[in-house]
Amino acid sequence: MTFFNKERKLILAIESSCDETSVAVIEDGAKIISNIVASQVKSHQRFGGVVPEVASRHHVEEITLCIDDALVEAGVEPSDLSGVGVTYGPGLVGALLIGISAAKAFAWAHDLPLIPVNHMAGHIYAAHFVEPLQFPLMALLVSGGHTELVYMKETGSFEIIGETRDDAAGEAYDKVGRVLGLTYPSGKEIDELAHLGQDTYHFPRAMIKEDNYDFSFSGLKSSFINTVHNAEQRAEELIVNDLAASFQASVIEVLVDKTIRACKEYPVKQLVMAGGVAANKGLRDRLGSEVSKKLPGVTFIVPPLRLCGDNAAMVGAAAFVEAEKGHFADYHLNADPSLSFMTI
Repeated sequence: MTFFNKERKLILAIESSCDETSVAVIEDGAKIISNIVASQVKSHQRFGGVVPEVASRHHVEEITLCIDDALVEAGVEPSDLSGVGVTYGPGLVGALLIGISAAKAFAWAHDLPLIPVNHMAGHIYAAHFVEPLQFPLMALLVSGGHTELVYMKETGSFEIIGETRDDAAGEAYDKVGRVLGLTYPSGKEIDELAHLGQDTYHFPRAMIKEDNYDFSFSGLKSSFINTVHNAEQRAEELIVNDLAASFQASVIEVLVDKTIRACKEYPVKQLVMAGGVAANKGLRDRLGSEVSKKLPGVTFIVPPLRLCGDNAAMVGAAAFVEAEKGHFADYHLNADPSLSFMTI
């Protein structure tokens, strides 16, 4: 008897790794039947970033409501489902535990298998909703907490060939936005300002010449902050649009250069860009253009904007892969806030 032994292959997926409570119903790993996302952005804006305790309390308030809404919107009953997929890491430990506890309770109550999902794998499999993934492929993961180049020989296989040694790209965006007095999260606003300015400040392109695929954005962040503080001390006026454009130009050049080099060295059929920063228009346009020019035969895939941020639909897509490989969890499943691809 196969895992998907019902007429429809349906998985309920739960995501609560940071500041979005999300529940989805996914069919065949590639069709979104429902995808409920309860965002906490407004609650965290006054703090200038995500406060773990606040995030956890919101998850407690929203998780059962999201489960009910996802089932109603999908028009399915628990008896129609084949399993429950849930993010168990990486992320905020308190936030993860709430999603895991809800998934365990739902799975136990309805006698459904529990499927553990790596949050970052979910981001990659969000691209599966655009078109079927073909292997081998390269994935550029860019988010608030991660910047990684991941090579996948086959589905469910992950090899990190490059990663940030300090700040992630999204983290650098938020810190720079704070210096500019922008509202959290500031990535979208910096992207918009960058399209109105020019790269006149020429910030450093860290590690771009090094013979590896690692990244570093801490030095760029420090250079940006020093430029702003030095100008303030000398009462010099800075052009905000140009500051944003210069910062973004540095981030994009490093990400694109190393990604293109990696795709030339590794045999790949597709390049997937995923994660919150994948919503950045400047990065999407530049990487897409470079792939067209320098990587003939490689298909560039980016999830739609609504699937770039944290959501349960991507968790459901990854859960199908895990289920088909026979990767299930018992009720001892615990949160792993530092989970990496090496331990999946």
